[in-house]
Amino acid sequence: MRQATWIIGMAVLAGGCGAGGNEDRYVGQLESDRIELAAEFAEPLVERLLPEGASVSAGQHILRLDDRRASARLAEAEAALAQSRARLDELVRGPRAELIEAERANVAGAREDVEFRRIEWERAVQVYERALGSPESRDRARAALDAALAALAFREARLAELLSGTTVEELRQAEQAVRQQEARLDALALDAARHVVTAPVDGVLDSLPFELGERPAVGQPVAVLLAGTQAHARVYVPESLRVRISPGAAARVFVDGLDRPVDGKVRWVASEAAFTPYFALTEHDRGRLSFHAKIDLVGIDRRLPDGVPVEVEFPGLAGTH
Repeated sequence: MRQATWIIGMAVLAGGCGAGGNEDRYVGQLESDRIELAAEFAEPLVERLLPEGASVSAGQHILRLDDRRASARLAEAEAALAQSRARLDELVRGPRAELIEAERANVAGAREDVEFRRIEWERAVQVYERALGSPESRDRARAALDAALAALAFREARLAELLSGTTVEELRQAEQAVRQQEARLDALALDAARHVVTAPVDGVLDSLPFELGERPAVGQPVAVLLAGTQAHARVYVPESLRVRISPGAAARVFVDGLDRPVDGKVRWVASEAAFTPYFALTEHDRGRLSFHAKIDLVGIDRRLPDGVPVEVEFPGLAGTH
């Protein structure tokens, strides 16, 4: 590309002008801005939705990669989100009445067990004081009473927990878990959607480098678009005219194959020269500089093909270079 740019620039400067010795015209060609659509996933190409050379609109589908792996991950994320939402609903509702009644029954049973163990301990103490029992029997009865009291305390605490309901901290944790699963689902849905390559802008589908069944690597272009509804003229203007040509300036474009010139408008002019022969430029050397310019075509009802040679002149600047 650099060699081609240098050759074009030198041709403009050496010839001074367009065909036929017209020194007011500057040669170039029709070009379009190229957009390369890269593969975001290393999956096989399973379907081409448009042929090469087709006109495309922004958002139109071009090709499709195998999305079965992405669909499976998406289904997993949907299930995880449903689980998190169900847990949040459970905490918002609070403990079930059946659980509370069951725990009350456990507390009642623990209290009865404490009373029984207390009676057993008192009996063991009386037997020991009458020298009819061993110290070990008394100690075992006391240990059993202590265990029953601990079990009662646990059951009462569990019942109090159920009666107080869900804490604010538990609700916040459950809400954040739902948000986390929602974000994960959105990311996976975006990944699944990007297995279908779509056109970002209007244009022409220039090429599809991969065939069906091929697996492009991540980052490799799978489609190349020529952006826009019309090609633009790419020309090189000499250094002597650079200060007089700015975006919006009028131009006249002569396209090979068209009987009449086409109106144009300068879209952009490079701020750096395309060809700089020396580090220190003399007045003679400065005349060899050229600047890349893009000129939009105006009033054309059909798209002209890329690569067609053109000549451009700027009305009002004739004979000034």
